[in-house]
Amino acid sequence: MHPFEATFEEFQADPGHFVSVVFSTLVSEFLVLPKGDGFVDYANFETGYERLKQATASFQNIDVDSILPAAVQCPMVVIVLRSMLGFTPPEWAYITTQRTRVEVTQGFARTLDRRVRMNPSTPLREDGLTFDRLSAMVSVACQLLNDGSPPTEPDKIHRLAKADTQGGGASLRTLSTIGVPYAMLLYERFLGRPFAGHRDSVSEIVGDSLESAIEEVLTGAGISFQKTKRAERVPGFDQAPDFIIPSAFSPKVVIEAKLTEDDGTARDKVTRVQHLHALSIRDQTPGQPPRYSVIACIAGRGFGVRREDMKKLLNATRGKVFTLKTLGMLVENTDLAAYRTR
Repeated sequence: MHPFEATFEEFQADPGHFVSVVFSTLVSEFLVLPKGDGFVDYANFETGYERLKQATASFQNIDVDSILPAAVQCPMVVIVLRSMLGFTPPEWAYITTQRTRVEVTQGFARTLDRRVRMNPSTPLREDGLTFDRLSAMVSVACQLLNDGSPPTEPDKIHRLAKADTQGGGASLRTLSTIGVPYAMLLYERFLGRPFAGHRDSVSEIVGDSLESAIEEVLTGAGISFQKTKRAERVPGFDQAPDFIIPSAFSPKVVIEAKLTEDDGTARDKVTRVQHLHALSIRDQTPGQPPRYSVIACIAGRGFGVRREDMKKLLNATRGKVFTLKTLGMLVENTDLAAYRTR
């Protein structure tokens, strides 16, 4: 028996059993990531790397005059250059603005980065504000790569203290010639989390998979619903739930859709659902039903770690916790059944 099939009294009598049942239906696909728009495959990345290597004569000439023309004709050079620095686009923009008289906004850096990833073979313009900003960014990159990592205090580490940038241009030339020692490569991956940048860029796509599944269930049953946008303000909620049935003007059922692979983040999500339940009974007289019922739809291994957190989630939703495996039973086992039209 799933918790949403039991009465609240049955759940309270043996909460540990129902926690185990929910855990048994949780699945995680953290080993497989969606590529998403603008995914850079290795062949394109390697093309940019080889073009940069040729333009700098195997990193002998790390200067604007050598790199900028190559970046314009082969934009993937920009991505490779950023990877060598180990910066995010906004970080590169910030340090460029600091070191030059050219204002490079974080929005510009993000847009440029995405443009290159989306159209890696389309040359960039050689004039205008975009070119001026790109020139400034390349100039600062050359400074940083040539200078390498400066000395720091014993309890600190510089962002350029990496195998390929520690000693400036000499480090780059050495690694490009003899190859990277595997232990050092693994260490740097450990520091940076493998696929970290890509995981961050597709995090919304991963989360959307759960929300899309919920939409399919609601639409299939002909249920009216309002799906809220990120940071949308909805009267009566300090933080809007993901779905409101039938609408925000008269909420009768709210659904929180949460996917997380981290148990710490899962705890935050549980607290959010508890808060929604507290809002549903606020100002209600004893014995009066909640203004709306709360449903949690969850996915990811993060929710399958802390049994106490799952117990709290089940308590706040009165057992109405669904996973991707049990989503097909969502309507018939909740107050959503009253709004079914087909």
